[in-house]
Amino acid sequence: MESKRTFQFLSVMSWKTIIFLLIGLLAWVYQEACPPPPKLCGLSPGSPPVIGPRIKLRDGRHLSYLELGASKDVAKYKIILVHGFGSCKFDTIVSEELLVDMGAYLVTFDRPGYGESDPHPKKTFKSNALDIEELADQLGLGAKFYLVGFSMGGQVAWGCLKYIPERLAGVALLAPVVNYWWPGFPANLSTEAYYEQYLEDQWALRVSHYAPWLTYWWNTQKLFPSSSVASGRPKFSRQDYEIFSKLALTGKQNDKQGYPTQQGKFESHYRDMIVGFGKSELDPMDLKNPFADKDVSVHLWQGDDDALVPVTLQRYIAGKLPWIRYHELAGAGHVFPLDKHTGETIFRQLLSGEVDQLQTSS
Repeated sequence: MESKRTFQFLSVMSWKTIIFLLIGLLAWVYQEACPPPPKLCGLSPGSPPVIGPRIKLRDGRHLSYLELGASKDVAKYKIILVHGFGSCKFDTIVSEELLVDMGAYLVTFDRPGYGESDPHPKKTFKSNALDIEELADQLGLGAKFYLVGFSMGGQVAWGCLKYIPERLAGVALLAPVVNYWWPGFPANLSTEAYYEQYLEDQWALRVSHYAPWLTYWWNTQKLFPSSSVASGRPKFSRQDYEIFSKLALTGKQNDKQGYPTQQGKFESHYRDMIVGFGKSELDPMDLKNPFADKDVSVHLWQGDDDALVPVTLQRYIAGKLPWIRYHELAGAGHVFPLDKHTGETIFRQLLSGEVDQLQTSS
């Protein structure tokens, strides 16, 4: 009888211990999964300073911007450039000389959570588009403006085509990032392209899509490799490295290495991953031509040796949207817009229809 009581007591204690350990484990996981609060610019002596001009959006957030090229008051073309993953407003792609020569005014800005722009914890494709529209309105760009989106900024441009097409005079999407879970893709095609990525990137994308609340933890833990792109070791092509080498020799690489993520990586890098690869409210392949009766051209540029954005998926998107002018660059990687000649060609073709001798297919 005594041994039976002892067994019952130990059983109760064992269950209590297990429950206690489980509660402790869940508390630890929750603490590790929660990102630290962002270091908002200009709020305290220890936070990043506000150096450049900013606008205040209707919801109280600030958006930091940079103006280049011809004077806004006399410019023939007014352009908004949207930077990519891990970049910022200083990554302008096109030279000031070309802008002035073409009579073009360009404004680029830090996307929410990057540089000196306040984070947006509820960021979506629609909120990104409305931020751009409000930036254009506050800077007085007029009823219509041109839009150029590079890489993750190309995803933002897709959102603008859906939510604010009436404001666009022309659009260039440069190697826009794809979401492998966009329902418009055939399952076999997106699956094949997905498994061409590094194994660590496959897992990082799965987490961002299926368990976005674990994105911060997955990319900061030490048990498994995190996203190669977020860790600064992406899968670049041979041409990409050649372009980087040329930029280094000319001293034209962006020297503000810590600036894009100075408020923290969660609201910049990891928020991008959650929005870009999560359950999206947008599928580009569902878009109808918003410019059927208007003289507005949309260009999609893609390198056929891009190791970050699969060319097979970009070709499929272009095939589903015949109103988009598709340009595929032979031998080009992901950062082809940073090549001076290619960047100039992209802007000239968008603004004035000039075509250079680049190898493209349309």
